[in-house]
Amino acid sequence: MATIQRTSDTGLDVLDPATHPGRDAASFRRIIAARKKVKDADAELRAAVRAAREGGDSWAIIGAALDTTRQAAFQRFGHD
Repeated sequence: MATIQRTSDTGLDVLDPATHPGRDAASFRRIIAARKKVKDADAELRAAVRAAREGGDSWAIIGAALDTTRQAAFQRFGHD
């Protein structure tokens, strides 16, 4: 489910059209799309780590796959 932010939460309500004329919102839409991809990728990464642990992989193996230490991998994903 998508989260809808109020303009008061984003700061857009304080923009004055006289000093901030309308522009193409392509960059704005691109940022929103990229943020969604990051969120989706993070969810997939967490699911992959969870599956690896359920499959018996050690934190050392998972850390190597993440290009980090086993301790760092555990700190980030060990409580999911």
